[in-house]
Amino acid sequence: MTGGVTNGRAGRVRWAPAVLAALGLLAGACGTGPGTGAGSGAGTGTGTGAVTVRPSSPAATTPTPSAGSLVAGRYQPLWPFADEEQVRDWQESYRSGGHQPWHLDAERTALSFTQGFLGFTDVDRVVKRTVTGADARVSVGIRGEGGGRPGIAAVIHLVRFGTGPDAPWEVVGTDDTTFSLTTPRYGAVVSSPVKVGGRITGVDESIRVRVRATGSAGPLGERCCVSAGGDDAPWSATVTFRAAPGRTLTLVASTGGHVAEVERFTVTGVRVAG
Repeated sequence: MTGGVTNGRAGRVRWAPAVLAALGLLAGACGTGPGTGAGSGAGTGTGTGAVTVRPSSPAATTPTPSAGSLVAGRYQPLWPFADEEQVRDWQESYRSGGHQPWHLDAERTALSFTQGFLGFTDVDRVVKRTVTGADARVSVGIRGEGGGRPGIAAVIHLVRFGTGPDAPWEVVGTDDTTFSLTTPRYGAVVSSPVKVGGRITGVDESIRVRVRATGSAGPLGERCCVSAGGDDAPWSATVTFRAAPGRTLTLVASTGGHVAEVERFTVTGVRVAG
């Protein structure tokens, strides 16, 4: 998997507060939706330095409670559905009454994940989209400085979850270039406190790490802030969290402060030991 920083069609989506609130209420019916919080992987940087791309959502290598807990049998289900049972519940409501059609739109799902779930409201546009069958990469970004080209904050990886022509999109991770979250590895079993880390290219960076989970209104743990910078330099932090055993967690790291509060972010998916 790769994450590019080439700008394509720039499609800005303005999300009025009332719209975001409405999406949150709709999503609540299936236990997920904008404003519930969670993640996996890392973010594509807005800088120009070329570094090795590190995929943040490879095949899971650790035991899981059931096959229905993984997307396409290999990816961590980060958002908006926790498992296939929730997917089937939504499909029944969609087929009977057209409920929450935005689940079939990869761009809207990626933006809802970014703005509603993670709370990064300044990351408000789709810069590029690539869809191949049941697999999608959506680059989300921020307004360009001085009216220039939008900067990419992350390349979000989505995969169709479940079966049928109306299988919804699920966020499973991010593809990373100049900012990554590689520790713990994707799909790892973790306990609190958890050591997190990766690599970053940048100057005077301040990294915030949060632990999120589908169905939780806010972070389950947080660490701020870790000073970092350099050319493909390592960064690390330790985060304490509280979560039920077996739960899927999204670890999300973000940095910014130069032109926006959040300019790049990266996520990875793990499970709580137990």
